[in-house]
Amino acid sequence: MLEILYEDKNMIACVKSCGISSQRDEKSGYDMLTVLDGYFKENNDKSTAYPVHRLDSAVGGVMVYAKNKAFAARLSELIAKTSGDEQKMQGEECFAKEYLAVIHGVPTEKSGVLCDLLYHDKRRNKTFVVDRERKGVKKALLYYETLGTQGDTSLVHVRLITGRTHQIRVQFASRKMPLVGDGRYGARDNVKEMGLWSYKITLALRGQKRQEFSKLPRGEIWSQFAQAEIFSGKIVDKAEKV
Repeated sequence: MLEILYEDKNMIACVKSCGISSQRDEKSGYDMLTVLDGYFKENNDKSTAYPVHRLDSAVGGVMVYAKNKAFAARLSELIAKTSGDEQKMQGEECFAKEYLAVIHGVPTEKSGVLCDLLYHDKRRNKTFVVDRERKGVKKALLYYETLGTQGDTSLVHVRLITGRTHQIRVQFASRKMPLVGDGRYGARDNVKEMGLWSYKITLALRGQKRQEFSKLPRGEIWSQFAQAEIFSGKIVDKAEKV
């Protein structure tokens, strides 16, 4: 069932389930674009869903889709303009993404910055940390804060400054702290669901109030951190103007 957090004539904020592609999937014929287009049709809305950002299929959480080409271009331009610049992400216009992740291990510092050079191998669909700049290498930057620890796993809040393919997954894995359930990047557990969730998107457009779309994750991976402040009710599932 499609869970909608917010909708207007130009955009829709919704929750993507784990296991479904955020972009068009011709092989399966089942993806978020197909789901949204079906929803529009059922409601006599002539809109078409346009992706402006993506989530890995194994990752669930909040996503924003444009409902027309013009607004898709506007959001894409905004994302490109602010990516990599923390100051711009706090400015009058922004598209800021925040995640929750469950990782193996405990970060040495409770909070900090992870900065790496990443290379994405398209043929293998895998990203690697590299030690020098060259063609195809991009800088990756994120901020994290440890929210809780249970045994040898930790719950971390991640604020992305750049949006590289598999960025969160590979940056933590390269420090020997792979995400729970992420066998591609070194996790050796038997958990089927990956410990990564897109929990908040903040959107600010010139002349409009900032909007926040958020959804907390549910399930076994997350329930062990039920006492963490973020799950205590202080932050709730919402779509609001701030």
